[in-house]
Amino acid sequence: MGRKKSKSKLKKPKHKKKTPTVRPDRSVPGPPWIDLPRDVTANILQRLDAFDILENVQRVCTTWRRVCQDPAMWRVIVLRDPGDLHRCYDLNRMCCHAVDRSQGNLIELHIEYFGDDEMLHYIAERSSRLRRLTLACCYDISGEGLSEAVKKFPQLEELHLTIMPGVQAAEIEMIGISCPMLKSFTFNESGHKYPYNDLSDDEFMEGPELNEHAVAVAKSMPNLCHLRLFANLMKNEGLQAILDGCPKLESLDLRQCYGVDLGGDLGKRCTQQIKDLRRPLDSVDDYEWDAGQSPEGPYSPIYSDSFSFEGYDYAGGYDSYESYDYDDYTNPFCSEYLCDDDLWFLNRLNFP
Repeated sequence: MGRKKSKSKLKKPKHKKKTPTVRPDRSVPGPPWIDLPRDVTANILQRLDAFDILENVQRVCTTWRRVCQDPAMWRVIVLRDPGDLHRCYDLNRMCCHAVDRSQGNLIELHIEYFGDDEMLHYIAERSSRLRRLTLACCYDISGEGLSEAVKKFPQLEELHLTIMPGVQAAEIEMIGISCPMLKSFTFNESGHKYPYNDLSDDEFMEGPELNEHAVAVAKSMPNLCHLRLFANLMKNEGLQAILDGCPKLESLDLRQCYGVDLGGDLGKRCTQQIKDLRRPLDSVDDYEWDAGQSPEGPYSPIYSDSFSFEGYDYAGGYDSYESYDYDDYTNPFCSEYLCDDDLWFLNRLNFP
């Protein structure tokens, strides 16, 4: 008799452990800012400058992105270059994009340390409701470019220029003529450390050109209520012209205007006519810019001539500006405002 064949033991297949499906707990509340009313969220986000909104805020969540796309968010645009953004970002293009988002409702624009005539022209063509304009250290904006642009701002009430060497007296007069509703004007120059009497070159302190900015204001801005001429070279004749030509003036800032002598009848007239008068030797502690405590001497600019913006050309132009789709934010690691050199570098690092 043959042996019975032994039954082979069947191995039971091992069951793979099922990974439990993690489902979102609907009881866990979302981030606290999600439930804020839309108008409250907009009010908070509007306190940030345009760079932070475009590069950071609108990428936080869908809710914030929708708020940031509302034209009402862009009625006021503040965009500054704090030091080196121009090396990596095309701030001109970014500013134009912000203006586009306003859809013609822009009422206030404040830019510092960037910009050119082409950008200003682009803004002027799309911002006829602008009422307040501040330009500070925008070295590539010329007086001619500015005087042409303001012709498109019929409702402009405030114009504030700080350290704008391209703007001359003739252009200030043209600006005043083009903006009859102008009520507040600032033309602040680089500050100086010492009064004029510390200078040895007396010839530098003579000549009608010292009063040309003041005379331009007096001729063309009769409705001014507030005027700031920080560190201007004008003499008493220029101040006299302002008092005669701007009878509605309520506040006048003459700090570091060391050529003005407020003694005698002129000083009395200023006290009687001007409610808020800042005198040449008044403190500059509350002045928002460097008052020019320069070790180089009394008439050195507060920014060294050794620094140059040459070599940092802004990428692209504005002829093909509308061909860019700025709302297509698909890459969280990269910005569409980066200059070409920086995009090349990131591509070498295999960023998507």
